[in-house]
Parts: sequence; C-alpha cells; structure tokens
Amino acid sequence: MTGIEDAALLAVVAIASALGASALPRASWPRRCPAAAILLWQALGLASGLAAVGTLIGLALPASQGGLVLSMLRAAGLLRDGELFGLARVFGLSHADGAPLVLVLVAVRLACLAAGLVLLASLCWVLLAASIAALQARRRQRALLTLLAHGDPKVPGALVVDYPSAAAYCLPGLRSRSRIVVSVGALELLGRGELAAVLAHERAHLRERHDLVLLPFTALRRAFPKSATCTAAQRAVALLVEMLADDRALAGGPARELVSALVRFGTAGICPAPAGALAVAEGEVAARVTRLLQPSRPLPAVAVMAICLAAALLVAAPVTLLIV
Repeated sequence: MTGIEDAALLAVVAIASALGASALPRASWPRRCPAAAILLWQALGLASGLAAVGTLIGLALPASQGGLVLSMLRAAGLLRDGELFGLARVFGLSHADGAPLVLVLVAVRLACLAAGLVLLASLCWVLLAASIAALQARRRQRALLTLLAHGDPKVPGALVVDYPSAAAYCLPGLRSRSRIVVSVGALELLGRGELAAVLAHERAHLRERHDLVLLPFTALRRAFPKSATCTAAQRAVALLVEMLADDRALAGGPARELVSALVRFGTAGICPAPAGALAVAEGEVAARVTRLLQPSRPLPAVAVMAICLAAALLVAAPVTLLIV
C-alpha cells in the first residue's frame, strides 16, 4: 500500500475511535464489567492518538516499500543529498512531476510530517507533565502527612489526620510509600464494619494502581479542558475505577457496610482529597450506591472476551499500519 492508503485507513481508525469514545459514556454495560470497560477506554485513547499521528505522517511519506516508520528511517539518508529532488524522493516524488509542482507538494508533505511529529511530541509531553505534577503533589502530601498524621489502632496500617470533616483517600506510590489516609471525622462517623469496607476499597486502589489508569485521561482533560470527549472520558473512567474498587472491597464483606459508608459520606459532606490522591468524589456516590443496591447481572464471559478482543484489535490496527 502507499502512504496515502495507509493514511486513509489510519484516519478511519482515528474517526472510529473518536466516535466510540463519544458513545461509550452513554452505554449501560460498562457498569456490569468495569474492568473490561476500562480496558476498552484505554484502547480507544491509545488507538486514536496513534492513528491521528499516523494519518499525518502517512500523508507525508510513501509506504510502498514498508511501513511509515521504515519510510521515516530511510528518509534520514535521502535528506543528505541537499537537492530539491533528493528531498522529493523522500516523499515519493520524481523529476517527472515538474519543479514547481514538486515545490508545492514537498511543502505540503513537509507540513503534514511536521504536524504529525508535533502532535506526537505534544501527546508525550502532556503525559510526562501530568506524571511530574502528580509526583510533585504526592511528595508534598507525604511531607505534610509526616508532620500532621499519626497512627491509630482503629485503622492499622493507615494514617489519621486531625480533621473534623469526613475524609478517606489513598496516596499511591511504591508499595512501601503507599498510604491510606483517614480523618478523625471519618473515624467518628463510621462504624467498625463501614470503616473496614472503606479501607478495603482504598487498598484496592493502591493494589491495582488505579492512579496509573487515570493518569492519561486526567492529563488529556487538563490539556484540552474544552473538549467534551476528553472530559466525558475522564469522568467515565474515574467512576469505573471507583466501581471496580467497590467490587474488590465486596470480596471481604457484605455490600450493606460499603453502601452505609457511602451514604454517610454523602450526607455528611466529603472533604476534597489533596492533589495526587485518589478519593471518593461527591458526584459519583449516588451512582455507586444505586449499583450496589440494585446489582446487575455480570456480563457473559463471551461478551467480556469480545470486548477484550475489540480493544486488542483497536490498538493493533494503527501499530500494524505504522510498522508493517
């Protein structure tokens, strides 16, 4: 295939991924299997980014002798010619096209190539900047906890802060640096079973590193605050992460304890978590309580396998077009 054909296929993948990301928040099945839904969200995000970058590069470089990545590698050697037509050969043009037309086509394809590389660098920078900001926020939070927090026999392994409002959150990190933080207000508000359910929920966040799941979506939302798709994706994944942690917490006890804790948090008012921490979000409580009180049947195994296969194909399509 030529670069244009590859670019057309990559454009289809990018558009399909964007449409899927727009439709997925309205679907009801993700709440029946949060893990599969999160995997599909990740695939949609990765596929759309790769496909968008690949579309621009495909419009610039021919891929008749291999993938777009190989074309870029071959381009490095051809650029040493220092001639217009040496540069033109990088973009699949020849003397027969005529010098004026070659100049225009080279300019257009150079612009597409530059746009693709800028988009790729921007996406990488957004993720890197969000990672650095999260690490810095967690470092500041750990320093504050060292000064203000203390242990309590009621919550072994967790830290307690002398704050009257109800708050419970986790501070992710390496295993030895992960922390669960509970306020005095939460200890006074919750019973023993409710507190155990909350701690199990937070441990699930830490054990499965849900902060890393959320990071790309949070980064995109901050980078594109006016994008309805990015905002909906971040909110949807954040809610699914909470539901997944709820499911893990239920493995150690009945649902009524977790439901009661969520209702108490919701009626008492939830203290916002510090930056860099995972916490109960006020707008999610009603949906989580409804799901726990009125559980739906889990998705059939065949449906879960189909979702996982669709996610794998979504990511494989742009990768294959870029490399092969």
